[in-house]
Amino acid sequence: MAEKVDAPTDAGSGTNNITGTSPKAIIKNVDMSEELQQESVNIASAALEKYNIEKDIAAQIKKEFDRKHGPTWHVVVGKNFGSYVTHETKHFIYFYVGTLAILIWKS
Repeated sequence: MAEKVDAPTDAGSGTNNITGTSPKAIIKNVDMSEELQQESVNIASAALEKYNIEKDIAAQIKKEFDRKHGPTWHVVVGKNFGSYVTHETKHFIYFYVGTLAILIWKS
């Protein structure tokens, strides 16, 4: 069984930028491989291009992660939310694309 760790979405956490996407993603908190980080941003960017409603964006991202990496992934998309989640080690990312925050984790 994968190790579980707690991860608050604290805007004060370190920030990393992932380039090569438009608009640029700003990573706020992450426990994930570089490759999976880039894939997260790419999947989220594609969902943002396809949908305008936050619930639909989140559903598309979750479906892609469940399909590519097996269940059970969780996704929150929005402009104003707090969270505190327990996730599998190396399966958590919290980032912004423009003004929209995206939280993805596996449990």
